[in-house]
Amino acid sequence: VAPDLPTAVDEILRRARAVRPAVPRVGRAGTVLVVRSDSIGDVLVTGPGIRAVAAGAQRVVLLCGPRGRAAAELLPGVDELIEWPLPWIDGSPAPVDPADMRALTGRLAQVGADEAVVFTSYHQSPLPIALLLRMAGVPRISAISDDYPGSLLDIRHRVPVGVPEPERALSLAAAAGFALPPGDEPTLRLRDAATVALSGTGGAPAGDYVVVHPGSSVPARACPAQRCADIVAALVTHGHQVVVTGGPDERDLTAQVAAAGGTDLGGTVDLAGLARILAGARCVVVGNTGPAHLAAALGVPVVSLFAPTVPFGQWGPYRVPTVRLGDAGAACRDTRAAVCPVAGHPCLSAVDPADVVAAVRVLAPDPPR
Repeated sequence: VAPDLPTAVDEILRRARAVRPAVPRVGRAGTVLVVRSDSIGDVLVTGPGIRAVAAGAQRVVLLCGPRGRAAAELLPGVDELIEWPLPWIDGSPAPVDPADMRALTGRLAQVGADEAVVFTSYHQSPLPIALLLRMAGVPRISAISDDYPGSLLDIRHRVPVGVPEPERALSLAAAAGFALPPGDEPTLRLRDAATVALSGTGGAPAGDYVVVHPGSSVPARACPAQRCADIVAALVTHGHQVVVTGGPDERDLTAQVAAAGGTDLGGTVDLAGLARILAGARCVVVGNTGPAHLAAALGVPVVSLFAPTVPFGQWGPYRVPTVRLGDAGAACRDTRAAVCPVAGHPCLSAVDPADVVAAVRVLAPDPPR
């Protein structure tokens, strides 16, 4: 939030400069190993940065974690995937296993990378993986690091707090000398092949519909089930066909929410199938979780039921029409809590279903009656 217009202009111009290399590369890099562990949403918001690397490299290998693998498979610019859980990144990590770390180092050495770009979120350190990359023989490593990296990094990049995660990743790519090609806007995108597959009908309902996705990767960011059911009921009352989506472990949740008049598709499709469903929606009602970023990658408007545990400016749906609902000043603000620290989850339990109906009306015209 800028206090005045000149400050806002300065920040816009600073962010525009940050995603352009100060010294453009001469020729293409060889094999570049990019790293982005963590979950679906984290991988998706790194997409523009990975596309920038791909535009300046002959080959891109992405190291990701098990929770982000499905999203990584949908990203443009990735030639090969390596899936490996990183215990300093995963939210529920297994103990560090020296044999596993030796095996990972050996696998990284097999890539034969000419350089590596380590993408992280603002609260994560790139230094553990940078150490393994050095041990694997990678000669040039770039990452964002507030901590002193010693000889672990060749490019130590800094980013101000609050920058949207896609731009944060793009600025690191720029610091390493990579930029998006002309005509490629820094939006989230899926692979062309994935986009073509979305034209199929498998898993996607017929007709005009709104998607409500009640689940979230962590409880603190999820709108309470009963309030989501109330939202579905209100949308149905106002003439919308509503589709309720969720993962295989959310079937009970989606059944409860859809009972208010929606079509329950919980647990029926994988991430690519969910993308197909979202692509056909007029609007998506969702919290701060991976499907919000998947909708953004498809250009679908989002009603964002956003818990303020992390900054909206960093993690809100990027460059798509969005209406944010929820108490932005709630006591949980900026706590990064995974479980709501306030009784009753007031930041989202107080969302008025009528406000969701109004937001859908703003983002997409009412369906014919």
